Amino acid sequence: MRRRDWNQQEWQIPDVRRGLFVAIAILIALLVLFSALSGFITDLLWFQSLGLASVFWTTTLPRWILFLVGTLAAALLLGGNWWGARVLVNREPVFFEEPPLRRPFIVPLILGGTAFLALSFGASAGGEWDEVLRFLYRQPFGTTDPLFKRDIGFYIFALPVYDFAQGWLLAALIFAFLGTAGLYTLARLPQLRHRIFGVPRYMRLHLTLLGVAIALTWAAGYWLDRFNLLYSTRGVVFGASYTDVHAELLALNVLTALAVLVGLLLLASLVTRNIWFPAITLGVWFVAAITLKGIYPAIIQKYVVEPNEFVREEPYIAYNIASTLQAYGLANVTTQQMNPRPAVTLQELQQEEVTLRNIRLWDYRPLLQTYAQLQEIRSYYTFVDVDIDRYRFDDRYEQVMLSARELDIRQLQNPTWVNTRLEFTHGYGLVMSPVNQVNSRGLPVLYIADLPPKINVPIEITRPQIYYGENLSGYVFVKTKVREFDYPRGNENVRTTYEGKGGVPVDAIWKRLAFAYRFGDTQILFTGALTPESRIMLYRNIHQRVRRVAPFLLYDGDPYLVIHDGRLVWIQDAYTVTDRYPYSEPIRTQAGRFNYIRNSVKVVIDAYDGSMTFYVADPDDPLIRAYQGIFPNLFTPLDQMPDTLRAHLRYPEFLFRVQAEIYRTYHMQNPNTFYNKEDVWAIPTERFQGTDQPVEPYYVLMRLLDEEEPEFVLILPFTPVGKQNMIAWMAGRSDEPHYGELVVYEFPKQELIYGPQQIESLIDQDPEISAQLSLWSQRGSDVIRGNLLVIPIGQSLLYVEPLYLRAETSELPELKRVIVSTGGRVAMEETFDLALARLFGTAVTQVPVGRARASPELTPSPGTGGVPQEVAELVRLAREHYDAAQEAIRRGDWATYGAELEALRNVLDRLAALTGVTEIEEGSPP
Repeated sequence: MRRRDWNQQEWQIPDVRRGLFVAIAILIALLVLFSALSGFITDLLWFQSLGLASVFWTTTLPRWILFLVGTLAAALLLGGNWWGARVLVNREPVFFEEPPLRRPFIVPLILGGTAFLALSFGASAGGEWDEVLRFLYRQPFGTTDPLFKRDIGFYIFALPVYDFAQGWLLAALIFAFLGTAGLYTLARLPQLRHRIFGVPRYMRLHLTLLGVAIALTWAAGYWLDRFNLLYSTRGVVFGASYTDVHAELLALNVLTALAVLVGLLLLASLVTRNIWFPAITLGVWFVAAITLKGIYPAIIQKYVVEPNEFVREEPYIAYNIASTLQAYGLANVTTQQMNPRPAVTLQELQQEEVTLRNIRLWDYRPLLQTYAQLQEIRSYYTFVDVDIDRYRFDDRYEQVMLSARELDIRQLQNPTWVNTRLEFTHGYGLVMSPVNQVNSRGLPVLYIADLPPKINVPIEITRPQIYYGENLSGYVFVKTKVREFDYPRGNENVRTTYEGKGGVPVDAIWKRLAFAYRFGDTQILFTGALTPESRIMLYRNIHQRVRRVAPFLLYDGDPYLVIHDGRLVWIQDAYTVTDRYPYSEPIRTQAGRFNYIRNSVKVVIDAYDGSMTFYVADPDDPLIRAYQGIFPNLFTPLDQMPDTLRAHLRYPEFLFRVQAEIYRTYHMQNPNTFYNKEDVWAIPTERFQGTDQPVEPYYVLMRLLDEEEPEFVLILPFTPVGKQNMIAWMAGRSDEPHYGELVVYEFPKQELIYGPQQIESLIDQDPEISAQLSLWSQRGSDVIRGNLLVIPIGQSLLYVEPLYLRAETSELPELKRVIVSTGGRVAMEETFDLALARLFGTAVTQVPVGRARASPELTPSPGTGGVPQEVAELVRLAREHYDAAQEAIRRGDWATYGAELEALRNVLDRLAALTGVTEIEEGSPP
């Protein structure tokens, strides 16, 4: 009995072990599968949390389908031919020795080679998913090319797919032919050793059919190359040139016919058994490829085109100019001739109140350092960038600069898992200041500052938390048992619990497991801080966030912050681009090479919950219409954007730079002028920190010529190439109803209009300014020269350059001087209005209203009889600010007290400028 029990146990143990081994194998397989799917699952959950699951599947399924179709097609084409060759060879009777194709290594070689190449071909097909989708949803441009008269949409949507398909098929056929020929050669080795040189009929048939397929596919490539001539770089401009049209096109037509003829003769040789005709034709094809495609175009270019180049190339230059202007959105630029007066007049200044009130004295580069020193408050906060925008405060239309106070967890003194993932989750608030105001220390006047935000303008912020920004990275958990750090206050910190819908719910163990595996973070599994309501926030960097959703768009590198309905939102400009626009001159930027661009999309990202809305800003763009067909749930018409948010849209600087770079050459629309490069413009240079660098475009609130109201525009001056005088300036309009329009003002070529570098020279040559700059440098201060702004005032130009001082032991730049110039005269003073007063010999007042300055008024210096109206108004305002400051003391409102004192100081400064009294002598009555 015992022996039988023992035997039963002996036989049962292997069964248990076998089951255990199977279970372990299944577990390992599941872990491997889960690791491969963890990124897929977590991304799907993320898209679902945004309501964009359809976008995820639209970008994923076509990639898989094309990969599978490409892999299967390549496997059938390659493996079918190679395996068929092996089967056909092995059917032959054996006379001498064992056939080489029956050896054991042949089958693994065929299968392994087929699998490797098929996967490679499948991967290349999967990578074309976006091109294929654009082809399926292609849209007409309504414009045809000048050579083949095909719609531009054919070149952008269809031709890339045809090119890829032809190249893919040709490569696969060549591999199939080479592999098949190699196998047949290997199979014939025993016969060759016995001097038997005949080739079986089935081998000739197989290889000939492959040769026919290669020849016809090659012919299709020549036929497609005809259309690719529109991207030629042979001539004086981009696009098909005289040589391309009269020589290269002829060669491609002949080669197409010869390749087809080779294929047909190869096919006929199967019946006639005459290989000489296709061989001779193949030789003619080869010779024609060398002579017609290589030698003949070179002869035409050398002896026909170059001796009379302009006459030959004139129509193609015209094609290039027209296509380039259309592709870059420059076809409808409004051009006006402007004959500026030698200098700005007092009357012109009086008519440009808003422009003067909003001249930007703060350069964003030193201002970013100033913000960091004054308002980062804690080491774990940072300001990434300074944005420029405009707001309406009551009846004032004002230009401001602002920056988000983002979290930088790398600066945490105790970066534990709890601190970096659960507690320190977000930045807080922002800083806002007007573009042209400074206090007595040369620091910016802050409209919004401190923690929690202290606001000195009529605007409301209900959600100052920043969970999504330019600097945030990694992942955090919200709605956990650990209350989040909100902002510091005294010896205690204010804490909060997230109340939004941002992030992905982690309400199941499998979700926690998926995220733990993706990030390699086991704490996600074992922490007890997570609840069923907890959410994980990922892709918190807005640059990464928008690209994950729509990688097919080109994104501007400078998203900007907007206060809208009490919330902080980011506006990200996005572009549709392609390098396939016929005859359009390509441009190469840090973002890539393209020859067509449209600012088709405005993405709005909520800084609190991360929600994204992709607004279509240019519905006439065929590329964005195609994407709307591909992703119907992703895009929203711009007319659904709230008007209060739409008021903050601005002409994007990246697009403006690209258009300015193209327009400086392509404003010459006469082919002869363009060919001779008689009037090429350049981007002027300015002095910054001791070096000359190109002038950057800058936003200005100003009134354009012949317009009644001031508007927010982006402007840039031009100079002639090799010269420093100004020849034109361009403006991109941002306000409705003229949003997106470009205006160019051209100056007369026979008159001297000072350019930025010439003004810099006038500044350097001024004895008083030069002596002051040298004195500051000798005292150990770093002098920073801000942007030199060229401001159109009426029919004249005003130049403004701020000067900042930064001590060697400090990172706090202070605005100390403002330089103004017009008519070749230069003046420097502590404030903008004092500099104007010195330049014009008149007192300039800027009446403060609260913490903002009112419209400037220019009046003659006060006489001795009676009290001027300006003085009386300033006295009244001084009394109001004094009373408001006393009231603030009684309430204990020290922020308002400081603001009113600062406003009082501004009033007194203006009063001193009006009266000419700068100080009271000792012993004099007050």
